[in-house]
This record gives sequence, C-alpha cells and structure tokens, in this order.
Amino acid sequence: MMQRIRRTSLGLLTSIAIVGFAGQAGAQERFEVTSVKSLRPKIVALVDALQKRDAKAAKEAYEAYDSTWNGIETYINVRSKPTYDLLEHEHQDKIEKALNAATPDFAATTTEAQALLADYDKAVDMVAKAPPISPLYDEVTRLRIVRSHLREVPPALKAGNFAKARKSFEEFDTNWDSIEDLVKARNADSYTAIEKGMIDIERAIMPDKPDVAQATALVQGVMTKYNEIVAQVTREARAAK
Repeated sequence: MMQRIRRTSLGLLTSIAIVGFAGQAGAQERFEVTSVKSLRPKIVALVDALQKRDAKAAKEAYEAYDSTWNGIETYINVRSKPTYDLLEHEHQDKIEKALNAATPDFAATTTEAQALLADYDKAVDMVAKAPPISPLYDEVTRLRIVRSHLREVPPALKAGNFAKARKSFEEFDTNWDSIEDLVKARNADSYTAIEKGMIDIERAIMPDKPDVAQATALVQGVMTKYNEIVAQVTREARAAK
C-alpha cells in the first residue's frame, strides 16, 4: 500500500515561498504564466504522434493534454472567452472526435493539432503580456491541477487499465499535500471526508482486479467534496476579479 505521509504545513510553506519569490523583481514568471506554458509540450507531443501516424500514441498524448488543460483552462477563460472557445470548442472538439474515429484522418487531424498549437502560442503570449489577475485564480488553478489526476482514475478503471488508475491516484495523493491546507481552511468537514475517502480509494484499487464499480463510486465521492471547494474558491475569485 502506498505510504501516505501528511505534511500539514507544506501547502502553506509552498504558498509563502511562491509569494516570496514573486516579490523579487524578475526572479521568476508568475504562476499563471508557468502554468499556461506547461501545456505546450503536450500539444507538441500530440502533433509529433499524429505526424508519425501513431494512433495509440496520439490518443495518449491527447489524454495528457486534456488532463493538463483541465487544470489551467480557467486562466484562458478569464482572460479571453473567444480564445477559450476557439481552443476548447473548435480545435479540441475536432481533434477528440477524429481520434475517436475507427480510422483517424491523420493528415487533417495533424493540421488541426498544428492550428491548436499556433493558437495556443498566441494565448500564452496574451497571458504573459497581461497584468496579473486576482491571486485567488492561482488557488483555483492549483486545486484544478491536483484534481486533474483524480479525474483520470474513473476512465482508467472503466478501461481495465488498473496500472494507469493506480498511477493517477498516486499522483493525486502526492500532490494533495500542496493544497490540503487550502482545502482545510475552506471547509474542515470536507477536508476530513476527502482524507478518509482517499484511504478508502487506496485500499479499493490495490487488488490485482479491483471492484470497478466500488472504486469508481469512492472516487466520485471524493470528487464531489473536492468540487465543492473548487466551486467555492472560484466564486471568491470571480467576486474579487
């Protein structure tokens, strides 16, 4: 069983360190910019897989992209709704539909992925040049980035890819330390429920052949409590914008 070591003050110390570095002129890019930039290599990997006509690698690259996008998309949505819609509802929808086809059209999908990359670079440039927004959006994004790993678990369980399910949950478990203080400060009861739920999930997915229905229900239970915190902080961020 995974060793779940809880470092109570780690999330707070991490936040303090980030604020400290941000106070040093030119010391580093703000969290918003580094977060948005972190997605670009995923698009490059997708384009590369499509150019090689490797359907399996392309699907895996897109899944990695989509998971990371879910973590950072709030920044784009807040900065420019038209840009968000172009990326999410134009390029991504077309690419996802193409990759789910029995026989992907590699030429057309490669062109679409390259267009996604070009428009995403414009989005990165927009974010980098824009003035900072409420730091509460950083909290929203941190929560969503950590949650993205938990979101990967149910699809992996459904597909019978239990190794992937365990790996994704382990990543969520590891990164939970970075935001658990934030969660606890917002709702101590939800924090306690999430902690207990994580232990239950860990036990449920350890067998060689987990009970998929049981494990999925446990993940959804934790997700519900977690999403309540995400929604709360998002409301706070919008009010402070």
